[in-house]
Amino acid sequence: MDVSSRTVAIVTICLITFVLNLFFGYFRAREKKFSFKWFLCIHLPIPLVAFARLYAQLDYVVIPLFLIVAVAGQIMGGKVEI
Repeated sequence: MDVSSRTVAIVTICLITFVLNLFFGYFRAREKKFSFKWFLCIHLPIPLVAFARLYAQLDYVVIPLFLIVAVAGQIMGGKVEI
């Protein structure tokens, strides 16, 4: 995979990760802390992001970047007021 297509794949997966965790972070903030639903809201996006990374054939070295983006999405999703 050349550098430009790898960069596009990383940015695309970062956007998907952020939006997905924004959605789950919104619902996590409205659940009782440490409940089963709260736990699911944190952990359900992980397999989806992992599948996207594997499908794009990206190395494990980008996992910390995706983790940072996921945490940012969870935090910002928890602060959204609709």
